[in-house]
Amino acid sequence: MKRASDMVAEANEVIDHAPAAEMVSLHDQDGVTFVDLRDPRELEREGMIPGAFHCPRGMLEFWIDPESPYAKTQFQSGNRFVFYCASGWRSALSARVAQDMGLPNVSHIDDGFSGWKKAGGPLGERPKKG
Repeated sequence: MKRASDMVAEANEVIDHAPAAEMVSLHDQDGVTFVDLRDPRELEREGMIPGAFHCPRGMLEFWIDPESPYAKTQFQSGNRFVFYCASGWRSALSARVAQDMGLPNVSHIDDGFSGWKKAGGPLGERPKKG
C-alpha cells in the first residue's frame, strides 16, 4: 500500500510550496487567489484567510475543469493560486492534481492554516451565505 505521506512527499517534489511565513506576503496582492480546501466545519471552527476562495477538496477537479457542469470561473481567472488546508497534506495533493490538470501557477502553503496562524497572517471568519 502506498502511504499518504509518500504521496505528499512526491507531490512536494514537483509543485511550488513554501511555509506560511513566506506566503503571507502574497496576501492582498492583485492576481493571487488563496484557495481554502478545508471542510466547512473547519472553517466554522477556525476561520479562514480573509478573501480566500473556499473549494471543498472533494469538488476541486470538477470546479477546475472548464468543461465540467460544476466549473467555477475563479479557476479560469489566470491568477496565481495558493492552496491551503490545515497542515499542508491535502493542499500538496490538491496542488499536484491542479497542476496535472493544467492549471498554471499553482502552489501551496506547506505548513497549512496552522502555520498561517503561527506566522501572524490575517484571520477572518467564514463568509456567511446569504
